[in-house]
Amino acid sequence: MVTDSPGCAGGFAEASALRPPPSTLDPLRTPSSAVASAKAEQSALASAGLQPPLAAPEASPRRAPSALDASNAFSTMDTLDGKHKLVLGDLVSFRIVEDQEDPRETIDPRLALLPIPVTDSGDLEVPYIGRFPALGKTCKQLAGEIKVALEKKYYYQATVIIGLFQVTKSGGRVYLVGQLRTGGAVEIPGDEVFTLSKAILRAGGFTEFADKRHVKLTRKSGDAGAQTTNVTVDVSDILERGKTEGDVKLEPGDLIFVPSRTFNF
Repeated sequence: MVTDSPGCAGGFAEASALRPPPSTLDPLRTPSSAVASAKAEQSALASAGLQPPLAAPEASPRRAPSALDASNAFSTMDTLDGKHKLVLGDLVSFRIVEDQEDPRETIDPRLALLPIPVTDSGDLEVPYIGRFPALGKTCKQLAGEIKVALEKKYYYQATVIIGLFQVTKSGGRVYLVGQLRTGGAVEIPGDEVFTLSKAILRAGGFTEFADKRHVKLTRKSGDAGAQTTNVTVDVSDILERGKTEGDVKLEPGDLIFVPSRTFNF
């Protein structure tokens, strides 16, 4: 009959704390005397109706961060670029985090690998929605507006990630008509402030019949160009008198019209 003797219990506890479990001893690497002692201890424990102490489970190694973890760290709209305003020809990457696959793959698998351009009309071709106004907006602003549009009809929640893939060297185009030596579209350089007087000089300057004092600048703004602003500029003051404070900085899509002078006979 086994009694709960404090000395006996303490002896087993002390032996268990100081010696590793018998199951963990390797007879190939452990002296024979230690193996024999361990077997004797195991036999004594079994005859007393007690279980030998269990070996502590090995701690599993810490999992290294995966590529998926890294991508999830950047799957937030708060980190999107809020400085560069998109211009015609810019290329952007587009992704909806909640989609396991790029929606464009249903049309052509190759499309998922291609960036999306800002078209000549200033739009971005967005999956499900179609053309969406992008000109003059930052990636962060544009992603927020597309998110709202998607959640109205297509998603309960849409996390839209838009990134700059390539910035065009051109800042877009302006259009010149009227009494100019060379009319038509003029590219806005991406590395300088392009003004009204510079555009006229780029077009070869005025003809002899041009009304330099009443050059008309028309600018469309808002969604789908709903708002129109007209400004009349005295370009002769800028070019002939050096009053550059009146020189207007141009934006993509601006229309410049140079009228003819009125002759009094």
